[in-house]
Amino acid sequence: MGRSVSRSRSPSYRSSRRRRRRYSPPPSSRSSRRRRRHRSRSSSSHSPSRSPTPKPKKDPPPSPLNKRRQHEEELKLLEEETARKIEEAIRKNVEEKLNSDEVRLEIERRVAEGVKTLFDDVEAQLGKEKEDALAEARRKEEQARKEREELDKMLEENRRRVEESQRREALEQQRKEEERQRELEMIQRQKEEAARRKKLEEEEEHANRILGKSTSRHKSYGL
Repeated sequence: MGRSVSRSRSPSYRSSRRRRRRYSPPPSSRSSRRRRRHRSRSSSSHSPSRSPTPKPKKDPPPSPLNKRRQHEEELKLLEEETARKIEEAIRKNVEEKLNSDEVRLEIERRVAEGVKTLFDDVEAQLGKEKEDALAEARRKEEQARKEREELDKMLEENRRRVEESQRREALEQQRKEEERQRELEMIQRQKEEAARRKKLEEEEEHANRILGKSTSRHKSYGL
């Protein structure tokens, strides 16, 4: 009696009783077991010579971890089946819509619009490239014109400078030539003046000689 009281009060005993209560089989299984026991008892009472049949071994109740795993597997299978059904329904719906005339016409319309948009974009791009090429050509032509004008200006300036230099050289050469001519004329005049003076001196000397002779004669006559 003391052992039974201590066993009922111990926590392990209480937990084992709870586990047995928690994982007790459902009422249907209990009633079936009772019926089987009743049949076995009735059969044993009618045939006493028969040996008693062995009782089937009870399966251990599933653990909470196994129940959770089983529940998770069932949920996973349910989710996969649901996803497969949803995917199948969506695929059928899409196929039905794609095979309909309305969707086919809409696809053709969008393809036509896309082709038209593509051609418009290509045409616009070509037009822009053409305008850019023309603008670049005009820019290069304008740049070439300015370069030609600058080159013409440089050539004109160089020509003007060359002409100015040649004109100054010609004037300087003319001035030197005129100066040399004046010097030559002056020398010529000096030569002529010297010759004239020399001739005058000679004539005067000759006249003096003649005059001297005549005076000496007069003196001799007078004596």
